[in-house]
Amino acid sequence: MKLRFLGTGSGVPSKERNVTAIVLDLTQERGTTWLFDCGEATQHQILKTTIRPRKIEKIFITHLHGDHIYGLPGLLSSRSFQDGTTPVTIYGPEGIEEYVIKSLEVSQTHLRYPLIFQKVDEGLLFEDDQFIVRCTKLDHGIDSFGYRIEEKNSTGELLPEKLQAIGLAPGPLYKEIKQNSTTTLPDGRIINRSDFIGPDKQGRTVTILGDTRYIGDLIDFIEESDVLVHESTFAADEEKMAYEYYHTTTRQAAHLALAGNVNTLLLTHISSRYQGEDIMDLEAEATAVFPNSKVVTDFLEWEIAQK
Repeated sequence: MKLRFLGTGSGVPSKERNVTAIVLDLTQERGTTWLFDCGEATQHQILKTTIRPRKIEKIFITHLHGDHIYGLPGLLSSRSFQDGTTPVTIYGPEGIEEYVIKSLEVSQTHLRYPLIFQKVDEGLLFEDDQFIVRCTKLDHGIDSFGYRIEEKNSTGELLPEKLQAIGLAPGPLYKEIKQNSTTTLPDGRIINRSDFIGPDKQGRTVTILGDTRYIGDLIDFIEESDVLVHESTFAADEEKMAYEYYHTTTRQAAHLALAGNVNTLLLTHISSRYQGEDIMDLEAEATAVFPNSKVVTDFLEWEIAQK
């Protein structure tokens, strides 16, 4: 599992940063990727990576400001040339379906794969046997949401030394033992998987927030996240401006990460007013409060290691 940042700027693109788009790469876990927001030129950014648009399974939109959605019609259209069958589910606030459908209709774009839309609201958004996705409302000029992605615990590693101790050599039977709670051996013995397997692998948690003012009440939502992705549009001394424009400062995001006991804070959605050495200053402001903070850049890949 890894995060891949395709765009880390706010409002408008700059020479250093494109507007917002983040990929949660789940290739190892489920053979797909999930996209969070899709600013203008996201598909161009993808061309500079190994990401395959046909592998995009779900798209989560945090809010409907243009720097988070203007790349969506183009990406969906291009994807149609690569995959004609696999559906894409788009999660987002009220209006996302109308925006996408109207864009495709006006441009007479016909997708060869199904689009599924799901309006988001607070609470449980999605669950299967691998992941749970929860949603919460933020404080922005329009409806804006954050997503908490929780990986479920998985079965631990098989302990081959224990199997060999009872006379079982490595082979296809090992796979059968791992997949079933009990297994009948060729000699008639019945063994329990729990006796030959290590502890469950603990699932990982990633929280990705859309644009927002600082909200102290988000502690429960972000708590114990392995990675928290939080906007930091403004420097610490611009707290008044951040509030007026419904955004957050570096220091405010760091205080939230500290209170929520997260492992790593990744700061994105950086205003184009900050260039060069300014970025080091922004990171220093955050690390002074929460040491494990980083201001991310376009094309950064962040591996979220198995616990």
